[in-house]
Amino acid sequence: MAMNDPLTTPDLTLIERAKYGDRQAFGLLVTRYQDRVLGVVYRMCGDLQLAEDATQEAFIRAWEQLPCYEPRAPFQSWLYRIAINRALDMLRRERGSVDIETVSLPENSTGPEQHAENIALAEQVRQAVLRLPEASRAVIILREYEGLTYQEISAALDIPVGTVMSRLNYARTKLREILTPWMEA
Repeated sequence: MAMNDPLTTPDLTLIERAKYGDRQAFGLLVTRYQDRVLGVVYRMCGDLQLAEDATQEAFIRAWEQLPCYEPRAPFQSWLYRIAINRALDMLRRERGSVDIETVSLPENSTGPEQHAENIALAEQVRQAVLRLPEASRAVIILREYEGLTYQEISAALDIPVGTVMSRLNYARTKLREILTPWMEA
């Protein structure tokens, strides 16, 4: 079935087509969400290769589970749940072999010294996030990096909104504890 404008085709239309075996429609969903899913998974595990593998597995799993998808929750939330579960499974298998890579911040500093400080801060934050328990890490990543609402996080992780709020509070408190000594230095 040909699609008029793949860039503006609503998710639900693509999902319905994919449910009936339209691989092109599912491919458009993958293209639409792969960078966001990879970003979430990378922040969960801190290893790009592992994140790429988990992202690929998440999309395979999504294809297999698509007939079960019900649009009560946004597709993105459903997909994040699958991706986070894949990432956690892979982390459990790879326990102890996580490599944290340096990420550059956008170049908006006044000079090389500020840029170096920004890189160091980004690295400290990344390490602090990776030290959080898995449940708290998932909530903080979806809220602070992906900008999801409490309701969207609730749907993505299949937990009550109150649990989202308490895990987010715990994660923020823990991050403050971890980062305060570094910020004071």
